[in-house]
Amino acid sequence: MSADLNVVPVRFHNMKTPWDCWGNPPKQLLWAGLLVLLPGLTSCRENAGSPVLPPPAVQVLAVAPTHVPLSQELIGQLDSPQNVEVRARVEAFVEAVLFTEGSTVEKGDRLFALDERPFRERLAAANGMLAEARAALNKSEKDVERLRPLAEKRAIPRQDLDNAIAAVEVNRAGVTSAEARVQTAQLDLGYCDVRAPIRGLIGAKQVSVGDLVGKGQPTLLATVSTLNPIWFYGSVSEVAYLKAEGEVRRTGRQLSEVPVSLVLADGSAFPSPGKFVFIDRAVDSKTGTLRVRAEFANPDGLLRPGMFARVRVDVGQRTNSIVVPERSLVELQGKSFVWVVGSDQKASQRPVTVGDAVSGGILVTAGLAPGEQIIVEGWQKVREGVAVRPITPEDKPQAPAPLPHK
Repeated sequence: MSADLNVVPVRFHNMKTPWDCWGNPPKQLLWAGLLVLLPGLTSCRENAGSPVLPPPAVQVLAVAPTHVPLSQELIGQLDSPQNVEVRARVEAFVEAVLFTEGSTVEKGDRLFALDERPFRERLAAANGMLAEARAALNKSEKDVERLRPLAEKRAIPRQDLDNAIAAVEVNRAGVTSAEARVQTAQLDLGYCDVRAPIRGLIGAKQVSVGDLVGKGQPTLLATVSTLNPIWFYGSVSEVAYLKAEGEVRRTGRQLSEVPVSLVLADGSAFPSPGKFVFIDRAVDSKTGTLRVRAEFANPDGLLRPGMFARVRVDVGQRTNSIVVPERSLVELQGKSFVWVVGSDQKASQRPVTVGDAVSGGILVTAGLAPGEQIIVEGWQKVREGVAVRPITPEDKPQAPAPLPHK
C-alpha cells in the first residue's frame, strides 16, 4: 500500500451533514451566541474596574463613669394653708361693702355692714324681758324673807313658805333664760358687722349692696386666703415613693430633710426652696398614689392658690453611673439597644437596661462598661458586624466662619 494514499472523506449512502442541509451557519445563531456571552463580558469589565466602598463614618463616644444627681418630679397644684370663707350668719340686707377686692386685709378689718335695725329691736326686747325676770326674782326673794319668820312661829301654814321658795327658784331660772336671750340678740347684732377672721388676701365679693343674705343658709360673702407660706399638693406613685425612700435612706437622711425646688407653669424656677411637711398615711387604692404636701415661703405673694406647678425632689447622687445621649438609643419591641464599636472597628448591636432621664442623657444601669465606644450619630447606616470608621466630635469638620459684610 502506497504511503501517499489520498484521504477521501467517507460519506455514507443517503447521509447528509447539517451544513449540507442548512448551508452556511445562519446569522440568527451567531447573534444569539453573542447575546449570551455579552453580559458575562460586561460583568467582568465592570468588576475589574469598580472601586471598593469605604466603611461608613460614624460619630462615637467613649463611655465614662460619672456622678449622676438623682431627682424626681411631681406635678400638682398650689393651695393656701388657710382658705377662710366669710359667710353671713344672720338673715339681713347688705348695707355696705367695706373692702377692696384683691387686696390684703388684716385680722379684724371690717368687710361688710348688714342692716342692724331688726337686731337692735330684738336686743331691746330681750333686755326688757330680762328686767321683768329680775323684778319677779326680787319680789319672790322678799316674799321668802317675810314669810320665813312667820312660818317658824307657826303663824302661817308651812305650805305658804314652800310656795314662796319655789317661786324664787322659778324666777331665778327665768332670769337665766332672759340673760341668754340678751346674749343671743347681742351676738346676732354683732354678726351684722362682718370682719376679717385672719390676715390674708381677699378675693372678689360674692354679694352686692341691697342683697338679702343668710336666708335659709349661710351665704358666702368673700374668701380670704393666707399666702405666706403656701403649700404644694401632689401625688406620687407607689413605685416612685419606694425608690425615693430607698435613695434617701441610703444617704442617711429623712424625707422631710430632702431639698425641694418649685418649677412654675411657665418653666421658671421659684427662688425659695421648700420642704415636705406632710405625707399621707395610706396609698389611694383607686389611683395607686400617695398624697404629699410641700411648703414654700412666699413673702411677696407671687404664688397664688390654684396655680399648677412641678416640684423637683433632689434625693442624692448615684456614683459611677453611665449616661448616654438619648439619640444613641435604639428602641425595638419595647427594649433598648446601642451600637458598640469594638477594637476591630466593627459595629455590633447590644441590649442595655436604661433608667431615668437625667441631665445630659439617659442613665444606663446595665449593658455597658466604662471605656467602650458607642455610636451616637450615623447608626442608621451600619449593620451587624460591618466595619465602620469612628470619628469623635473633635474630628468633625467645623463650619467655616461667615465672611464679614462689606
